[in-house]
Amino acid sequence: MPISKKLIKYLDSNKIKHELVDHKTVFTAYDKAATLKVKPRLIGKTLVIKTDTDFVMALIPGNKNLDKNKLKKIVNDWRKKQNLKPIKNLDFISEKIMKNKFKGIKIGAVPPFGNLWKLQAFIDRGLLKEKNIFINTGIYETSFKLSPKIFERMGVITGNFSQAKK
Repeated sequence: MPISKKLIKYLDSNKIKHELVDHKTVFTAYDKAATLKVKPRLIGKTLVIKTDTDFVMALIPGNKNLDKNKLKKIVNDWRKKQNLKPIKNLDFISEKIMKNKFKGIKIGAVPPFGNLWKLQAFIDRGLLKEKNIFINTGIYETSFKLSPKIFERMGVITGNFSQAKK
């Protein structure tokens, strides 16, 4: 399965400089890091989160876990600026919702471009310290290598919402 034409068009129209990196089929950030022979902190994990009212995207380093409480605070700070009601809950979306919402994208391989699906995206500051990171392309055999700085230009909200794996 090739990378979505919609995704490539999005990258080109937004002048997002990227490199396609082919690799063996991987399903986890750690497998991707091992396959690419890079540190897990250079792998961006895309998480799709369901709130009380909608969905958001979060991109965290591959060697970290999501801190839901910290993300909830950042989401609520953003919602307040948008004059939206604060959320009470957030959690990962189900595979069923994932299949319906992200047509043509493999489960667990969602690219972190929230604008493509009209979702607000958030990026953990840990990724912004890196020169380049590797992110999902929608398939398991190819990744994008790009500068994480492009996310700031695209209106992605930055914050600290990851924590060390336990």
